[in-house]
Formats: sequence, C-alpha cells, structure tokens
Amino acid sequence: MTNDYSNDQNNRQKKVHIAHLTYSFRVGGLENGMVNLINTLPTDRYHHTIICLSGYDQDFFNRIQTENVDITNLNKKPGNDLGMHFRLIKLLRKLRPDISHSRNTAALECQLAAFIAGVPYRIHGEHGWDHASFLQQKRHILIKKMLRPIIHLYVALSKEGRAYLTDTIGISGKYINHICNGVDVNKFTSNSGSTSFLPKNWNLDSDIIFGCVGRMADVKNHHLLADAFISLCRDIPNGSDRLRLIIIGDGINRAGVVDKLEKVGLSDQIWIPGSREDIAAILPTFNVFILPSLAEGISNTILEAMASGLPVIATNVGGNPELVECGHSGTIVPSNDAEAMANAMSTYVTVPDLVKKHGNYARKRAETVFSIESMVNRYDSLYQKAV
Repeated sequence: MTNDYSNDQNNRQKKVHIAHLTYSFRVGGLENGMVNLINTLPTDRYHHTIICLSGYDQDFFNRIQTENVDITNLNKKPGNDLGMHFRLIKLLRKLRPDISHSRNTAALECQLAAFIAGVPYRIHGEHGWDHASFLQQKRHILIKKMLRPIIHLYVALSKEGRAYLTDTIGISGKYINHICNGVDVNKFTSNSGSTSFLPKNWNLDSDIIFGCVGRMADVKNHHLLADAFISLCRDIPNGSDRLRLIIIGDGINRAGVVDKLEKVGLSDQIWIPGSREDIAAILPTFNVFILPSLAEGISNTILEAMASGLPVIATNVGGNPELVECGHSGTIVPSNDAEAMANAMSTYVTVPDLVKKHGNYARKRAETVFSIESMVNRYDSLYQKAV
C-alpha cells in the first residue's frame, strides 16, 4: 500500500485503473465494502485510486492488504468548494483512470469533473442514505436527474435502492446492476476464541447477550435499542440480571445512550466501549444481533452477524428484509418501535432454542447467498465489460 502515486506507468497500462470517488474513507459500512472489494479483486487486473473529498483515516486505510492502491485527499472546504472540482479535474487528467466509480450523492457530484477530465466510463453506486430533510432530498433528486446523462451505469445495493433509481430518478432498469454486499465467511465464524475483552462479571454460559455494531449516529437509532433493552429488563420477571447489551461503535449519541442506561441502574449489564478493530472476535460472544436503524442500504454488519451464526433482529428499512428472512434467520420489526423491538428480544429469551435454530440458518444463508466471492465476481464482470 502507498499514499503516493506509483511511477510504474507500464504496469498500470496493463491493468484497469479505477478511481473510487467517496466523500471520506473512514470506518463505515460503505467504506468497509470498498475495502472488501479492493482486497478481493484480482491484483493482476486492477489498479485502484481512492479519491476522498474530505479526508481519510490512515488506520482504516491500512485494512487494505493489497499493494495496487493509492489514496489521496481533495481537502474539501465546508459548504460549496468550487476549487475542489478544479483540483479533481486536474488530478483525473493526470491519473487517466479507465473508470470513475462514485458512491452516494456527495461523490456523485464529482462525476461532472470526471466527464470534463475525459474519464471514459462512469459508474455510480447507491449504497443507502441517512434521513435527510425534505429540501435536502429534493436537492439530491435534482442533482441525480441532472447528472443522469453522463453516468454510464448504476449499481444499486438493495431492491429499495433500485426502485428509487427507476421510480424517482427515472433511470431505465437496463442501466442498473443490483449487486448486494458480500461477507468473508472465513473471517466471520461462530468460533469466538478469546473472550478476555468482556467485563469480568459476565458469564457466557448463563448470560443472554444482545449486541449491535455500528457508528452511533442518529440514523442508526441506538436510543431505540436502549429503550427496548430497558423495557425488556423490566418485563422479565426473573433473571433479568442475566440480560446483557453490547454496543460497538462511536459517535455523537454514545454518551447519551450510556447515560440513559446507567440512570436506570443497568451499568453492570452493558458494555459500550466505542470503536473496536476486533469485531470478528466480538460477534460470536453475542446471542442475538440487533440493528435498530431508521435507514439502511445493505448492512455489512448484518452480513457479518449472519456469518457468525447469529439470529438478527432488524428494522424494516432499506435492504434489511432482503438479508434477514423473518422467522428463519431472525426477526424484522417496524422501524422506530421500541415495544416491537423489546417483544422480539423477549422471544429469544423465553424460547432459547430459536437462538441456535435461527443462527444456524443465518450462517448457511451467508455462505450460499452472500459470500464475498459472489459480490466480487459481479463487480469484476461489470468492470471488465466497461473497458
């Protein structure tokens, strides 16, 4: 890996050079999908340049294990930064990539610079979205409609994303590829190994651990999960002290969620340590995985939980119903409904056999339907056809 451009121009000419346009490159589901894709695509056929509008995290970039990747930051200023677009045009003319692949609305705007710079093929991916205001939504729709003529192909990660592109933006289905995220089923398994990171007073043999992984932003709705857990602990007549809650992730809502749970006396039953790098080791300590989001694309953390042999409780948003077969690999509940979430959690407490039954089904589904090899093969085919 390198942060500088390679001088081996002859080697690059033999490979498909992809410029990945992204708002930032830090811990997140969209970015994690990029890491998985770049790490798995054949290194002898591709060179990648990740172009970030507003910075990247070096530790996160180090998750990329291949040597055929460069990364650069455009240092976008807050608000409208016209100069950034000129810098991008200059950069793309220097790099001369075969494909520019943007992800979500913030990066889509950069495809105009790619068009002006003469990038031969332009692909845009719809990965999901945060809850935006009505005016923001209208602006996003306008941008996508205006830039529609210069985009050769779209990638929708979920059926909801595909419907949005066809019904709202007006893109013909023949220009849309539906490519779901994939998971490394060899990395994420039910084998936990060491559990020394857990609080010392917890007992994996008797405790029932509900867990969640994700940045603690408003759209992820961790306050709903806290409310549901509080309700669950109150409603279990005996043994509520065996209930545990783990939330892995950091963000603006972490302190508030911790405070809410501690105020009702649940300090000893929660572990909310912030961001962690050992997710593959932590997931198998859960009994049930929960995703309480208000909006989603295709959740990498759901796929990782499924591969880890966990039943999943998720809200009925985005691509969640595509991943979780309700009643087989988990439970789908209405969005923003703490009572429904608590009821679903209670079912796994009162009918413990469902934990293993749904978890085994989830693992098999991850292996057969959502392997990372399947995802990468589809992107490989898409890129090769483009050039």
